[in-house]
Amino acid sequence: MNTNRRSFLKQAAGSLAGLSLMPAAFAEVTKKKMFFDISLAEWSLHKALFAKKITNLDFPGIARKEFDISIVEYVNQFFKDKAQDKTYLNDLLTRCKDNGISNHLIMIDGEGNLGATDAAERAKAIENHHRWVECAKYLGCKTIRVNAAGTGTAEEVQKAAIEGLSKLGEFAKTMNINVIVENHGGYSSNGKWLSSVMKQVNMKNVGTLPDFGNFCIKRGEGHSCQEEYDRYMGIQELMPFAKGVSTKTYNFDDKGNCTDFDYTRVMKIVKDSGFKGIAGIEYEGDKLDEYDGIRKTKALLERVGTMV
Repeated sequence: MNTNRRSFLKQAAGSLAGLSLMPAAFAEVTKKKMFFDISLAEWSLHKALFAKKITNLDFPGIARKEFDISIVEYVNQFFKDKAQDKTYLNDLLTRCKDNGISNHLIMIDGEGNLGATDAAERAKAIENHHRWVECAKYLGCKTIRVNAAGTGTAEEVQKAAIEGLSKLGEFAKTMNINVIVENHGGYSSNGKWLSSVMKQVNMKNVGTLPDFGNFCIKRGEGHSCQEEYDRYMGIQELMPFAKGVSTKTYNFDDKGNCTDFDYTRVMKIVKDSGFKGIAGIEYEGDKLDEYDGIRKTKALLERVGTMV
């Protein structure tokens, strides 16, 4: 056997040996390529929570044990009267520690409209949110998600929302907490309207939480959507102010792809904006069990997140 052939066979053997290590090595490279971290939004389990099958205290353990997710996003509806209950919050913190969970944000609903055109109503809403800012700080969260809703013309509500968010943002700034607004129906689902609010508030700790699914501006009978904002344009308009994204999913095909919109296109918009934060899983479909929906959303995120 000549020298060249020996050299070739030796290299080939080395290559084959290396191939046996490829799956693990490739998985590690793929994992590193993700440009975001994954969190689990508690709303993904809202059916089980409302049915009392699980509680808010169970949530951190479920996130870790069922889905191997280490970052969570709470919904205040599921511990509405516990914002200032230190015994309860300490129990929640213990469960987070036991499961290696980091608390990211609290989604706030039902505390009044920060875009209320009535000054007294708006002031009350701002005050109501203070305890949730304090609760977020206590739990080690970075952020609260609020709504910029109100009744009146687009201009009237925008003016009120700018004032409401600015005042709440000033309070939250003293505790290093972010205040972010989701496109959540009405004027807030108009990307141009909400991005204009953000530009005029102009505070580092006030931003957006672009939701992939909430672009219905006007609802009709049976909760049908009468007017919908362009999803892709809306996400692009909101991403410059984003301090998180809500990666909403509903339905999947047999290959695990999102069937309601172009998920890859949306994630490319997110990446191209320079975003490197936390992407929250928020499954809201009705064809799959919540647990299966969360798993499929996570698999889709991990796959698309390495492709775009």
